[in-house]
Amino acid sequence: MSGWNTLLVEQEGPILWVRLNRPEVLNAYTSEMGTELVRAFAQADGDDSVAVVVLTATGRVFCAGADVSAGAGAFDTESGEGAKNFGPADGSRGNSNFIRAMMDCRKPSIVAFNGSAAGVGLTLTLPCDIRIAADTAKFGCVFTRRGLVPEAGSAWFLPRLVGLSTALKWCLTGALVPATEALAAGLVSETVPADQVETRARALALEIAANCSPVALALTRRMLWHFSGDTGPGGALSVDAALNIALGAKGDVHEGVAAFLEKRAPDFPLTVSADMPATPWWPDEPENRRQGNPA
Repeated sequence: MSGWNTLLVEQEGPILWVRLNRPEVLNAYTSEMGTELVRAFAQADGDDSVAVVVLTATGRVFCAGADVSAGAGAFDTESGEGAKNFGPADGSRGNSNFIRAMMDCRKPSIVAFNGSAAGVGLTLTLPCDIRIAADTAKFGCVFTRRGLVPEAGSAWFLPRLVGLSTALKWCLTGALVPATEALAAGLVSETVPADQVETRARALALEIAANCSPVALALTRRMLWHFSGDTGPGGALSVDAALNIALGAKGDVHEGVAAFLEKRAPDFPLTVSADMPATPWWPDEPENRRQGNPA
């Protein structure tokens, strides 16, 4: 697809491939990349032919972090030099709020780390749902070594994924950690040889697309992200029964059960664009997505 400067975006069947594409500078992040990530995830969200997003990169490194070609002023938005990385000095991200776009996207997302990721190159992946990595990849929360603090909401995401103790160790040392440590901590769910990362991501995405209801996937990822941090099950209990009652009367459940009994692949009739129940408990849900009866 044309019209992308920092990404390669292309659809392969039910998969939307989103590749960071600045290999000549190790896919270093700029605010333009953030803006294009917003576009890519919005595209996936609004297209019922897309079942899964796979985020990966071209070249040998996933993302080396923010573009520091401006030298010592690379993060200085006051002087204007850092605006290329992080937008205007007022702290707003403008159209580069890719974290919100990733979280609000109703399609599951897989990160395929083809190589190492540091700084924002790591934190921009944290809102995604599944991460797999090349066994040679390294990961670094290097902010304190640059005089910065963890950004892109990573002070919230990272402890949820790897636990507070590990998040503190990684962020306070700023050291690179190998894929084996990332796997043990739960940052990635599996590692594979570097030349098999895209193959494995494709297989996983196709497994999801072939077997799971798009509406159920969208609701499930929202429930897990929203309620997993609660101190008790009350929040989840307040919506899960109502959602299943609403879904149980619709075509996806009928088809899912029939396909199971008939030992065939399902053909789910519901679409995310038209058949999503309301999720008023999801932060800042756009009004135009609220359909049906609130759970």
